[in-house]
Amino acid sequence: MADDSKKYVRALPHVNIGTLGHVDHGKTTLLRAILRAFAVDKAAVDAMIDKLDKDPISRAKSITISVAHVEISTAKRHYAIVDCPGHKDYIKNMITGAAQMDGAILVVSSKDGAMPQTKEHLLLAKQVGVQHIVVCINKFGQVDAEILELIKADIQDLLEKYGYDKNAPIVEVDALAGENGEESGLAEAKKLMDVVDETIPVPDRPIDQPFLMPIEDVFSIEGRGTVVTGRIERGTIKVGSDVEILGMGRKVQKTAVTGVEMFNKSMDQGEAGDNAGILLRGLKRTDVERGQILAEPGSVTTHTEFKAEVYVLSADEGGRKTAFVSGYKPQFYIRTADVTGEVKLPDGVEMVMPG
Repeated sequence: MADDSKKYVRALPHVNIGTLGHVDHGKTTLLRAILRAFAVDKAAVDAMIDKLDKDPISRAKSITISVAHVEISTAKRHYAIVDCPGHKDYIKNMITGAAQMDGAILVVSSKDGAMPQTKEHLLLAKQVGVQHIVVCINKFGQVDAEILELIKADIQDLLEKYGYDKNAPIVEVDALAGENGEESGLAEAKKLMDVVDETIPVPDRPIDQPFLMPIEDVFSIEGRGTVVTGRIERGTIKVGSDVEILGMGRKVQKTAVTGVEMFNKSMDQGEAGDNAGILLRGLKRTDVERGQILAEPGSVTTHTEFKAEVYVLSADEGGRKTAFVSGYKPQFYIRTADVTGEVKLPDGVEMVMPG
């Protein structure tokens, strides 16, 4: 939990962005370069970089698995940056990360161009509501100018295919040079964030609505209690606020907030859009789980059945190849929850074809 001597000061507009792209295209390396370019305190940079590499399996494979959050401030904004997994087996974590973004940086290697997970991440980002994209071409060594133009044209076609502005900015960055502290790489990382400042708008936050935060993670702090983390979806939260914990088939629990933080800094108030850690009174680690909701008492209820009108993606759109019938049991990704559900088709409908 936060050091009480450190306080988060809301001096700049807060925006959540993330890095998307194919495995090994340099998303985490780019994030390290950005941290090097903007962090004044080298010790703080090193601590955040260590946090990015905290998963030993991920580190051994050089593949990001968990969704990691770090912070920087430009002259205009405070950013929380989500580092999304690129490995195909970790789609649900990518969905969790993408669902928290106000905009994204799509990282494409100059060696490979757009690859399968480049397309998959663009599709998923669009599906979970990420509207704004800035493209970063990560330069590996000397890049032939003609090849670079072909890569850019291919990226523009992909952006248009998945419903984004084909003229979205494309910025070239040598991420490894930036990570190593070389001036050329640091300057390119700063230029990238200048473009992000100008391209990705600050969203209108629903701070006047009842508080709600999907729980992404839960952990215990000895002598303090249980902390839940997540992105506040709506409303505000303060120390002393009463809250309810709902969902995942568990009985509704009532508790109170004893601490609010963001990036290990205490806050007077958490607001919609903040990636917050909230300390809860009188709960054990096992009383709460990822996928539940923290909410203002009486503001939401849980349901296990609902009617919905859905569009089923075709194989060409990254979805199903075959039809399905009543009784089909897919995975449902609802906010941070990952549960198996059952589909019941309307009377008279025997099957549904993708598309």
